[in-house]
Amino acid sequence: MKRFLLLFVICFLVHSCARVGSPVGGPKDTLAPRFLSSNIDTTRINVKRDIHELRLDFDEYVTLKDINKNLIISPPIKNIKRILPSNIANKFVLIQWTDTLQANTTYNFNFGNSIVDNNESNPLQYFNFAFSTGDKLDDLYISGEVKDALQIKQKSGSNENKLVVGLYQAKDTMNYKQKPYYITKVDDDGYYELNYLSPGKYKIIAFADENGNSVYDPGKEKIGFKKEIIEVEKSISGLNLKVYPSQKPLKYSEMKEIAGGVLMTFEGHPDEVKVQSLNDKLKDIKVTHRPKSDSVRIWFDAVKNDVGQTTTEKLMFSHNIGAKKDSLYNVSLFYKYNPKNVMDINSNNGGGSLDPKADFKILSNYIIDKIDPAKWVLKSDSLTTQEFTAKISETNPYQIIVQSDFVTGKKYQLTIPKETISSYYAKNAQSKRFDFDVAKVEEFGSLEFTLFNAPVSSYWIQLLDSSEKVIYQKYTKGDKVKFDILKPEEYIVRILVDNNENKYWDEADFATETFAEDAYIFYKKVVIRGLWETREDWDLNDTRTLDNPKGTPATVPSPSVEENKETVQAVQQEAKKEIKSDNAIVTPVK
Repeated sequence: MKRFLLLFVICFLVHSCARVGSPVGGPKDTLAPRFLSSNIDTTRINVKRDIHELRLDFDEYVTLKDINKNLIISPPIKNIKRILPSNIANKFVLIQWTDTLQANTTYNFNFGNSIVDNNESNPLQYFNFAFSTGDKLDDLYISGEVKDALQIKQKSGSNENKLVVGLYQAKDTMNYKQKPYYITKVDDDGYYELNYLSPGKYKIIAFADENGNSVYDPGKEKIGFKKEIIEVEKSISGLNLKVYPSQKPLKYSEMKEIAGGVLMTFEGHPDEVKVQSLNDKLKDIKVTHRPKSDSVRIWFDAVKNDVGQTTTEKLMFSHNIGAKKDSLYNVSLFYKYNPKNVMDINSNNGGGSLDPKADFKILSNYIIDKIDPAKWVLKSDSLTTQEFTAKISETNPYQIIVQSDFVTGKKYQLTIPKETISSYYAKNAQSKRFDFDVAKVEEFGSLEFTLFNAPVSSYWIQLLDSSEKVIYQKYTKGDKVKFDILKPEEYIVRILVDNNENKYWDEADFATETFAEDAYIFYKKVVIRGLWETREDWDLNDTRTLDNPKGTPATVPSPSVEENKETVQAVQQEAKKEIKSDNAIVTPVK
């Protein structure tokens, strides 16, 4: 019995000593693993093409962190069958494949930060291992920076930097649906380096590899590229790229029942969609689509046409968006009428306070065809009937604009009887009364921008809140922009340029090598205070950003002492009177 206990204790101690884990006590390990050797000769040249594994040995136990996301092999090696360690730490990393390697080719295994020690997860940062099947290691490189043109906040935590840069060999036909010949990750500071390149001609591309497959997915991933071919005869530094949102390929998505009819949606932004009903019951329909919108609304009278009243019915329509031009595509849905989806209206400002000098706006869940404002009543302080005008918005057919001489300090009630707002096949089902007042002018400020190197074409200048939601915007032209009535807050300022003047900001299209339209973000947040006029100069050639406001500023003329004195006097005068607009009222974006 004693011998049995002794053997049990010895086995337990041996097993405990053999376990791989964190040591108890002592100083914290802060050192990364150190590479010792590999199964490939130290010269790393003339490696046999039929080799099918790479083994890397280290001075301590290591594990692999997010290896599938971090490991990039250039040129790509297909059919990777095993990568170790998986769950148990080892003093080596092993990669095995079944492919035969290319002749006279330098292969680079970029592990990113995936190799970490088992104790404290200290990463062996940006570890690369290269070897060649030829008689020399290619040693050319391309390096530079990649920036997200519309990125406002620096990525952190789970919002990892997914940007990669790749090179395709320039050929008559290039398949961009395959992995680039060379590819590397962009680090957290925006820097990239493509190493061990062979001389040749290449096309360069940068994209946000959201799904980690090392292949650019149009419409789902941001893209940046150079149109010209890059000749790599010597190493290149400072080749910088910007990535922009990319255009989605046009494709039908789905249909579903909505208030007033059916909603048909697409991927991409079609200029024009032609829709026809293929149903015997639905000959009388209305189709509405705004150019570049990804949705089409099909309106009809389900009750009058007895569609989907008692049972679900199959409805069929045709559309013209597909791979073949001038072709029609049939689609269908099972439709059941929902009696709760009646025409309704609501206030655009939530029934609260109206901004000074602003119009009162009403929103409908149905497109608005006609209105009968003669039956509406507007009262001030519940007593006096007040004159007003109402019209359907020219830019938003779901919105009604009510204009009147609204005065600060007064309360208003707007009554809209039922059936005085009409859509194609419906009218507002209930009467509504909207109660609101007008905010005090001293609660608001103004903002004026002077732009240097301003866009030649029209542009949107937008004010965004901390959540990056657009609160105010103007579509304008020229080097002077003024917002007269702004709620006090810190705003991010962005400009989107309408280079082709089509009233839509166009994304990048890599298939046709069409760049995205220009975009700029002001390098600092603008603070708006009540009764205060903020003035800013912005040179669009300024390279400073919100993340790096100490970058290289552009040269902007400084105001003279007399101009500063005039500014102070103007602000003092504005504090004594209401802020009056010298151009169109800027409407908050809801």
